[in-house]
Amino acid sequence: MKYVLSRGSRAPLGEFARSRLLVAFDYDGTLAPLTANRAKAPMRKRTRRLLSELCRRYPCAVISGRARDDVMLQLAGVELHAVAGNHGAELPGLRAAANVDVAEWRERLADRLRDAQGIAVEDKQLSLSVHYRAARDKAAARRAVLAVVESFAAARVIGGKDVVNLVPRGAPHKGFALDELRRTARCETAIYVGDDETDEDVFGMRRASRIFTVRVGAKKKSDAEYYVKTQHEVDALISVLIDLRQGD
Repeated sequence: MKYVLSRGSRAPLGEFARSRLLVAFDYDGTLAPLTANRAKAPMRKRTRRLLSELCRRYPCAVISGRARDDVMLQLAGVELHAVAGNHGAELPGLRAAANVDVAEWRERLADRLRDAQGIAVEDKQLSLSVHYRAARDKAAARRAVLAVVESFAAARVIGGKDVVNLVPRGAPHKGFALDELRRTARCETAIYVGDDETDEDVFGMRRASRIFTVRVGAKKKSDAEYYVKTQHEVDALISVLIDLRQGD
């Protein structure tokens, strides 16, 4: 992986900035710091100000694992091209029905994990996120969750930072959503910034599509080509993208 804020990365980043470009981000851990209380996960004021300026220069989108209505509350007042939720399955203009499998998974998890400490199931109708950030023994909590979900044949199980995500197999993912949003924005290229396992659905597309991929935090097994060191450096990346279109 290459450091996106290095001098050597400026030229390829500039090439993308000069194209018809969609700039897209994950939300938690990317635009906003990860917090123990997901209901209170605001962007820093500086990030919000920079993102608003970026939206005046490029069509911008957010593709989040949260439910779309949830993440849109966090982004109120920012003039984005589009917001997608549920790991890409919940797209603007697409009214997807609640998934029967997801409701069944929720009930089985509630029953099997009734006495588990520090585990919370977030029901987003089209997917579930089982959070264990509040558990005293996170490794044991993760094992307990995986022991339940291993029998969910119709589920795609995706790990994350103190979370296990359950998505119906075959559901649209973040890569699909990025392509759809790029099409609606009439953009030939995209930059995508994310920090977690669900973002690998986009990172893995970079070789076949004109996508400039940036991961928050270097990771050897990631398919992202570039990285920023910390979530705070997302602000610096946004500033560079603004500078690259300063005259527009």
